[in-house]
Amino acid sequence: MNLGEFYDAYWRRADDTFDMERLNLIASRVFPGENVLEVDCGPGVLAKMMQERGAKVTGTDLSMVAVERARAKGIEAYQVDIDTEPLPFAEDTFDTVVSNSMIEHRFFPERSFDECVRVLKPGGKFIVCLPNIAHWICRWWLITGHFPYVEDSPTDMLHLRFFTVSEVKKICRQRGLRVLEVDGSPSLWAKEFYPPLVRSRYVRWVYPWLAHRWPSLFARDFVVVCRREGTSHVA
Repeated sequence: MNLGEFYDAYWRRADDTFDMERLNLIASRVFPGENVLEVDCGPGVLAKMMQERGAKVTGTDLSMVAVERARAKGIEAYQVDIDTEPLPFAEDTFDTVVSNSMIEHRFFPERSFDECVRVLKPGGKFIVCLPNIAHWICRWWLITGHFPYVEDSPTDMLHLRFFTVSEVKKICRQRGLRVLEVDGSPSLWAKEFYPPLVRSRYVRWVYPWLAHRWPSLFARDFVVVCRREGTSHVA
């Protein structure tokens, strides 16, 4: 399969509807004046939010259709297949690098982590958001001998790789990143994933608190925020 062609077709069909609660979790950790790279930025919705917060934002994406949509929003964007190509930026370039729920769509996720760290300045932030395969519902499925592919869930058919909070923290530490915080988004709108009881008015008011407090168990998507340690690659 040619993933570039696949995601070109995907972004021709898809609109700019996103989980805004999740995007706000990420955007709230970006501040005015920061030089930000969003890797696999899609049509630039989050990039535009970060830009509106006063950051200078650059994006890359596998899909040229997505890149053109991001550029139409005023985002400087480039077409890059990070599975096979390096990011077209020098080492130690960006104050903040963001990956929003995209590494799970990659054949070689380690390349994404490596490239994100390479272009990040010492002391810079790496913010990565990923679906949580250790969500309590996914754990229940496995305990009961099931692994259904459910749309808008951590087992969505578009996901090629699967992650937990503890594994992502380990991956980040192996690359010289110090984990600062972990947060989580409940994504209760994903009605095919959550049982009706969880989405009911008796539970939904407290469930977001659980997702923020214990993201590894209750969040559909988790956000890990890291700081790059060490010295500059640049002589």
